[in-house]
This record gives sequence, C-alpha cells and structure tokens, in this order.
Amino acid sequence: MSNRVPLPAGTVLGKSFEYGIDCNLGTPGAPVWQPFRRISAWQPTHPPVNTDVQTYDDMGSPNEEVTGRGFATSFTIQGNRNVNTGLYLPELEALVAASKAKGEGAVLDVRWYHKPEVGTPNPNDAGRALVTVEITRSNTDNSGIEVKSVTLTGKGEFEPIVNPFPGWGLTAPLITTISPAGEVTGGLITITGSGLLDATAITIDGDVVSEFEVINGASIIAVLPAGDAGAVPVVVTTAGGASTPYTFERGA
Repeated sequence: MSNRVPLPAGTVLGKSFEYGIDCNLGTPGAPVWQPFRRISAWQPTHPPVNTDVQTYDDMGSPNEEVTGRGFATSFTIQGNRNVNTGLYLPELEALVAASKAKGEGAVLDVRWYHKPEVGTPNPNDAGRALVTVEITRSNTDNSGIEVKSVTLTGKGEFEPIVNPFPGWGLTAPLITTISPAGEVTGGLITITGSGLLDATAITIDGDVVSEFEVINGASIIAVLPAGDAGAVPVVVTTAGGASTPYTFERGA
C-alpha cells in the first residue's frame, strides 16, 4: 500500500515553458507591451542586497540582513527576421539596440509573469523592472539556426505587479486610433490599438488592403488603397476575429 500523501484536487504539475516576458515599446506611463517570442531557457533570479548587522550578541558568527532585492534573468531567443526589411522581430530589435547603447538608451522596461498551459495563472508570480542588456550569439556552427543568449540585469528594485496573462482564449483586435487623418490613396497610415499581432487581413470601406506591415501587437502600418474621400470604416482581422469598424476620415 502506497504511503504517498495525495495532492489536493485540481493540482497540476507546472511546466518549464509556462512563463512569459514582454518589453515595453511605448513609454513608462503609456506602455505598449510586446511579448518576446521564440524564447527558451528562461532563468529568473532575485539577487539579494545584504547588510552586515553583526553584534556582540552573535558571538563572532556572521549575521546579515536582506535589505533589498533586485532582478536578473537569462534566456535564449531565436533570431527571426523580416525578409523584406531585414529587421528582427520588434522585441529582438529592442534588445539588440539596448545592448549597443549607453545611458538611458541601454535601459529596457520589461515585465514577466506566470503563463500556464491550462488553468488560472499564479496572481503573485509577476513583476516589472528596468534592465540593461547583454547579448551573445549562441549558435556559431555551420548549419544551425540563429539563436542569441540574452542576459538582463535589473536597475534598482523590481516591482511586483498583477499577473497580466489573460489565458489562452483568443479575442478580437481593437482599433483605438488611425493616423494621419486625411491621408490619400497610396499614402501610409498607422493603425494603433491592441491585439493586432498576426493580423491576417485589413479592409478599408470594404476594400482589401494588399500592403501592410504588423509592427507589434499595438501598431500596423498600411498603404491606403484607392477609394473615395470621406468617413470610411476600417476593420482588422486576426485569428481572434474581426475588430469593431473604426471610422477613418480619408482624403481624396
């Protein structure tokens, strides 16, 4: 007869891949969170800052108190590029730029969080920090894929946050702004909002937009197709569905 103590009902074993990390491509006050895609080997730590509080009462034994906690992590990321522009995915571009910069240009705003395969995410396993970046090229053989090893080192104290992971259910995208107003046929417009990553189609007044580039989950650049001037509905479609039509005032 087994003497193993049974686990509570509903208990599942955690998986090594159940974490996510995003970088802020916006501003501290108006963040635009872009997930790091194609990562592996996620290893977060919270290194302590110790202060010696030894007194006579310790009779010569060491006595240190943790007076602060930082944040550091490492992971690997695949070097996916856009075949037309040659650029990496926007989150990797941000890492590479910070790894070559100085001063505030070398600092990224990141957040990390528990992202379970099934069930509710841990509400206490999430945080946000300012970090500096170091990158090395991992695969240097003659036939492997491009992989970069990333090390993030926190600046100052990290901030515990509410876990932002909503679960794996797909939701329709949301358009919040389109600029510039009055753009004419053949001009570039920027569609901003949320859930725009991996957009599969865009229509303007029912006409299919044949040329567009998804920059990140919050913005798309599109070429305005031919059409009449005036207020026209714009719809973005992803695997999560079609957005509510957004009224855009286009020029002639």
